[in-house]
Amino acid sequence: MTAPREILADAVVFDMDGTLVDSTALVEKVWAAFAERHGVDLAELIAYAHGRRATDTVEHFLAAPDYDEAGIAAALAVVSEHETGVEGVVREVPGAAAFVTSFDPADVALVTSAPRELARLRMAEAGIPFPAVVVAAEDVTAGKPHPEGYLRAIELLGRVPERVVIFEDADAGLRAATAAGAQVVVVGAHEGDATEGLVRTADYSRAEVTRTPDGRYRISLGE
Repeated sequence: MTAPREILADAVVFDMDGTLVDSTALVEKVWAAFAERHGVDLAELIAYAHGRRATDTVEHFLAAPDYDEAGIAAALAVVSEHETGVEGVVREVPGAAAFVTSFDPADVALVTSAPRELARLRMAEAGIPFPAVVVAAEDVTAGKPHPEGYLRAIELLGRVPERVVIFEDADAGLRAATAAGAQVVVVGAHEGDATEGLVRTADYSRAEVTRTPDGRYRISLGE
């Protein structure tokens, strides 16, 4: 059965990387350098890192006894420096800026595994408004796939999960969004157990947003 292409919601919540902005070139460059420095398999690293906080990824691959707390912190600092030191490689997912601005700013939130200032830089480079409600890497105790970030964003929006739609692209984020109890849309080509039965869209180039008589958003993702 084909999932419906039209959604009703009171508010929208977005992941960032891969969902609103295309930072693939930058992310792969940063993690390739990390993998080379620390002798980590790059394919395994990229698969794990997608959608997760950098701190969770670094801690996962740099374990004791080879790395103590100071060593992990130093490695994370290098990753953070490289993430913010490259410009001109972050682009908007097609239609993302127009789609985000279709909603009242009070009904939009961002939940990202990136630190807040890095998220601000990437959103600005892609030309996408930075929402007032942002839950970033440093705002949660448990990163994706834990639903903490999404639940906090929904609470800050003053909504209930089942009347919110979350847009995500990565396995960890999709699991977090589903666990939060919201409606979930897969953005992009990711396939896996976490995408089963979910609405999907390649991007926002054909999406339309209208308001219903009772003030809800009717979101059409196009064909």
